[in-house]
Amino acid sequence: MPLTALREVSAPAPQASLLDPVDRIAARDLSPLVQRIDREGHYPEAVLRQLGQAGAFAAHLTSSGGERGRLFDAVAAMARVGQDCLSTSFCMWCQDTFAWYLENTENQQLKRATLPGAASGKILGGTGLSNPMKALARIEPLRLGAVETCDGFVLNGTLPWVSNLGPGHLFGTAFPVQGDGRLVMALVDCSQEGVRLGDGARFLALDGTRTCSVTFRDALVPRSMVLADDALPFIARIKPGFILLQCGMALGLIRGCVELMRRCDESGSDTNRFLQDRPETFDEALVRLTRDVAALSETPLETSREYMRRVLETRLEASEWSLRAAQAAMLHAGARGYVAGAPAQRRLRESYFIAIVTPATKHLRRELACLQARGQERPE
Repeated sequence: MPLTALREVSAPAPQASLLDPVDRIAARDLSPLVQRIDREGHYPEAVLRQLGQAGAFAAHLTSSGGERGRLFDAVAAMARVGQDCLSTSFCMWCQDTFAWYLENTENQQLKRATLPGAASGKILGGTGLSNPMKALARIEPLRLGAVETCDGFVLNGTLPWVSNLGPGHLFGTAFPVQGDGRLVMALVDCSQEGVRLGDGARFLALDGTRTCSVTFRDALVPRSMVLADDALPFIARIKPGFILLQCGMALGLIRGCVELMRRCDESGSDTNRFLQDRPETFDEALVRLTRDVAALSETPLETSREYMRRVLETRLEASEWSLRAAQAAMLHAGARGYVAGAPAQRRLRESYFIAIVTPATKHLRRELACLQARGQERPE
């Protein structure tokens, strides 16, 4: 699907003033790096900072100096980049989500000091909510613990996977406080004393996303860095936006796969017409999925059960269409797609990430089942 098509099916249409420079950055600066990002694990920091200057990380914000924020504009920018490279698109999601935390905090001093830098890409950051979100869904235990002091919170523990990190980068995470058991959410500075970034494992794909383990050893997080002293309502508030923004990765990957299928058809492979999933199948799915994401993005702070159900279902559908599109692209490419470095095999590897990043497919299905069960409960 071309860039103009995304504008036509979305409601409202993404701003050309944002998508045009994002398109230029993706074509001119990112495209030549894609093989290096995939093969060598190159972190595209310069591209990310350019995207920040173009407004890609401020599109969904209302308090970063702009007049208004539209979540779908950020989704559309992410989708354009994901059309070429899912690693960079995922780093955009990390940055967008980092800014989303700041957008919604009641800590005005922290917001004033940090949000402009996050929105412009001058301050890069990530999201360490994978473990807390899985813990809240009763999938795994919380991996951090904190003791409250007069200065703030002293953290210990290890987060196994946090992305878009590096010296001077920030990220948001949540931790239980010893004694009262409440969950607090705060920003952490990767360069602060007591915080150590570990070498990440070598991944099947998305190795250029600066994904590290983060170990805390008596690390003091000052009160000035607290996003929410009671994290549960805060996480409920930011969760729909957190999940909907991920759909930008899926929309971009599906569009990239459709383009790849069409290029394979142009090479003269007449037998591709016998494949069950053809480009037209995904054109129709993209129109519908884009409209659904755009509509839900109009009210990202809504927390009703029905709205959350639709968000979870749309995110799950985005994962399933990503897997299906990447497999179709591989089959269209045939043996040429099976060669190391071929775009088709890279897109297939990338599609699995969309299906396993938190909330993963099984996590989404679990939450949907819990929502359904609660909906069936009746008072006596």
